Amino acid sequence: MIVDYLIDIIPFAADWPGLVFVSVVIFCAVPVFLFIAVYALVAIYGELKVSSFMQDKIGPMGQGVGLHAGKWGLLQPIADALKLILKEDIIPRTADRKLFILAPFIVFIGAFISMAALPFSQTLIVADMNIGIFYILAVSSLGVIGIILAGWSSNNKWSLYGAMRSAAQIVSYEIPAGLSIIGVVMITGTLSMQGIIEHQSGFVWGILPNWIIFQNPFTFLSFFLFFISGVAECNRTPFDIPEAESELVAGAFTEYSGMRYAFFFLSEYANMFVVSGVAAAAFLGGWRSPIPGVLDTPGWGIMWFIGKSMFLIFMMMWFRWTWPRLRVDQLMSVCWKGFIPIAFFNIFGIGIWKLLIG
Repeated sequence: MIVDYLIDIIPFAADWPGLVFVSVVIFCAVPVFLFIAVYALVAIYGELKVSSFMQDKIGPMGQGVGLHAGKWGLLQPIADALKLILKEDIIPRTADRKLFILAPFIVFIGAFISMAALPFSQTLIVADMNIGIFYILAVSSLGVIGIILAGWSSNNKWSLYGAMRSAAQIVSYEIPAGLSIIGVVMITGTLSMQGIIEHQSGFVWGILPNWIIFQNPFTFLSFFLFFISGVAECNRTPFDIPEAESELVAGAFTEYSGMRYAFFFLSEYANMFVVSGVAAAAFLGGWRSPIPGVLDTPGWGIMWFIGKSMFLIFMMMWFRWTWPRLRVDQLMSVCWKGFIPIAFFNIFGIGIWKLLIG
């Protein structure tokens, strides 16, 4: 939407299409990157506080005179970011230098370009594509390539083990995640993110908002499968096998330091927002108000979308301090023997429900 608007208002768009395209991409990319950076700082602070609360601690707090983390520890994420930026960038002597340098950026790009299709409100979306949800599922898979490159180029057995685990895990859990989205497409009849949200207007069952999660029993199961598969794709606990500290040091990222290491962290938090944003848009009404017709303006739409996404991110943080890590065989067994058969059954159930009840 923003892309179309900018192309329309630029007078020489027809004469210099290449230049206009590059200019529009840069104009849209900078705000998106700044949003990811600010959101990551907020999410890191939130995770510090949530994890501390669940362990009966207070977390980062500023006390006394001199340098400290500020009131309530608000400056702690900034201190952590500065620490990573200022750290020495070490590249192992035996590493494949070019691929080692390239890997963190490929991982980040996959999450970064996924943000283009997320609808923050009725009018605030970088590109309203008619295949928006398919686009997000496709480009978010780029991260697997970066992780494999990071593990292989490090020339370290722990890195390679972590990369192989991560690739197997992400590729496997993309299947139930994609199958869960098929049910949403069957109900709404569109792949457009805005179209899916627009389908969720009004009430269902007389009292509930017409969100897809409430429309029939099978759609709740679709949401559950998609969200848990998304947690696994983000390598979050209890699915953090690829970087299991007790087994693999830091997995595929063992040999990384400084800003390159920070890019992997930034990518993880960006992926968390993309997964939560897609879940919010596809199942929880996106930018629509919980009370249909009340506070449904574009300004409030941004608040509803970000609020729903942040709630789901909080759930991911909650999982981290609630569930123990799975073994590798358990992780793959849950996917191939549990989630995928259930996802196929769920598609069949949604089809029967839509055919008989509508």
